[in-house]
Amino acid sequence: MEDRQLVHRIALSMLKGIGPVNARNLVAYCGGVDALFTDRALRRSLDKVPGIGPVLMASIRNPGVIAAAERELDYVRKHHLRMLFYLDADYPGRLVQCADAPVLLFVKGNAPLDPLRSVSIVGTRTPTEQGRHLCAELVEGLAESGATVVSGLAYGIDIIAHRTALRSGLPTVACVAHGLDKLYPGEHAATAKEICGNGALVSELPSGSPFAPGNFPARNRVIAGLSDCTIVVESGPKGGSLITADIANSYDREVMAFPGRPSDERSIGCNRLIQRSQAHLVTCAQDVLKLMEWDADARKKQSAQPSLFTALLPEEQVLVDLIRTQGKIDIDSLCFRSKMPQHKAAGLLLNLEFSGVVRSLPGKVYALN
Repeated sequence: MEDRQLVHRIALSMLKGIGPVNARNLVAYCGGVDALFTDRALRRSLDKVPGIGPVLMASIRNPGVIAAAERELDYVRKHHLRMLFYLDADYPGRLVQCADAPVLLFVKGNAPLDPLRSVSIVGTRTPTEQGRHLCAELVEGLAESGATVVSGLAYGIDIIAHRTALRSGLPTVACVAHGLDKLYPGEHAATAKEICGNGALVSELPSGSPFAPGNFPARNRVIAGLSDCTIVVESGPKGGSLITADIANSYDREVMAFPGRPSDERSIGCNRLIQRSQAHLVTCAQDVLKLMEWDADARKKQSAQPSLFTALLPEEQVLVDLIRTQGKIDIDSLCFRSKMPQHKAAGLLLNLEFSGVVRSLPGKVYALN
């Protein structure tokens, strides 16, 4: 890809006040990213795009954004980062299903962000000794599934999840709320370096981005979006882990929580999630494996399924393979990844449902039977 195209992608992600939803609207309206920055006549008509007013139009027309994007591309190359754009085939499949997903991700480390299984583990920054023990036991128990562990590299439950994953030989992904030119907290630098060897650091922010409180909730949606399920180990009545759980629920992903004593301040959040039916109650890794159908019984069932697929048409097989890889996937993502028009994919999926190969879930999401 030409440098100018890469610069335009970075510039899109750096536009002040645009946000990922409006950025997608802009790209759709312009017919591509490059036209947004090169077609002057087109740029004069951007006020027709929903959500784009005079202030945002000024941000788009600001020549400084291209210069900043050029500097960022130099930084990316110097530090051997990966850039994943939302329209590319290598953009994480779970995340592309989320309407507010970042248009661009910066990644340090070679771990794939589309693993067969992925679980986010979050919780309080000040866990009890029991919470530490539960988190470590949880990750160790997930080792048999080979799941990638996703968290936020923060104090407490996050860093315990990352370090236990590394000790257990599991890939782990750390989503941070700042550019990849810095690290917060600094005490976790050695762990971050180790993660890059068996996982990845991920951010939607370019280098030089200032620390800002709003970056953390935004980071939490990436944690939830990269994962099949989110598990809250310990949480007070408020906090980032509850925000992550809420976002995961909005993405129609499974949410789980460890219960605690009613009198324990750091269990209030988990207990409320369970009480309000916003999370499954789990007590160990085996509960998670059963809920996600990642346990031995489910694998035996899956191993018996290939005989059902031998008579599939080539295009049906494409859809089945995509569903198998993702676990669950919505019809828009299926169409994007298979390059099929929606009416055709819908017809094939209906046939697969009648054949008992796939099942339809709420939100036009599909999974294998």
